[in-house]
Amino acid sequence: MTESGFIRVIIVDDHTVVRSGLGAVLDTSEGMELVGEAGDGEEAVKICESLQPDVVLMDLQMPKMGGVEATRIIHEKWPQIHIIALTSYKEKEYVEGVLKAGATSYLLKNVSAEELVSAINKVVLDQPSLSPEAAQVLIQTVNERSQPGIDLTEREREILALMVDGKSNSEISESIFITQATVKYHVSNILSKLGVTSRTEAVVIAIKNNLV
Repeated sequence: MTESGFIRVIIVDDHTVVRSGLGAVLDTSEGMELVGEAGDGEEAVKICESLQPDVVLMDLQMPKMGGVEATRIIHEKWPQIHIIALTSYKEKEYVEGVLKAGATSYLLKNVSAEELVSAINKVVLDQPSLSPEAAQVLIQTVNERSQPGIDLTEREREILALMVDGKSNSEISESIFITQATVKYHVSNILSKLGVTSRTEAVVIAIKNNLV
């Protein structure tokens, strides 16, 4: 923030009309100063290096470099810069990806001008703002972590049951008429989803949590 008290903001979005609309909001908001715009992630990184803004409004799907990667680079190089993901996407991969990369807040583009200005004011005080959709994604993620195996597919549960029975990959392959390579692929996914590294651990979790 400048000595004058203005919050210096840059807008990163590959659509000119979106940047214009957001710029208009900032221009009419007390205490805000639009200091730069970028049309992709690469340009955003360069602008952050030269202008050192307080806040970045970051789109996610852009050419050359997307918002998640740009967020990661900016956060690593200049952790004092606050990043607000501002996007049309509400899928889990985007929400978790950009927040892990270093974004503080996640808003959808249908947010009102008042809500956007409020989020900018909050983020410089290290107070995050999340759209209801983003909050729901995070709640779902926490619930999945507290309930091992909740995201297993029907086929993965079938194979896990055979693992519990002590079947090898070749035996599983013969039992359900799929190739050993496919069995290996499913087993790998099962281990990943259960957060373990061995078949034995997977079997223990399956029995303990009544997954099969």
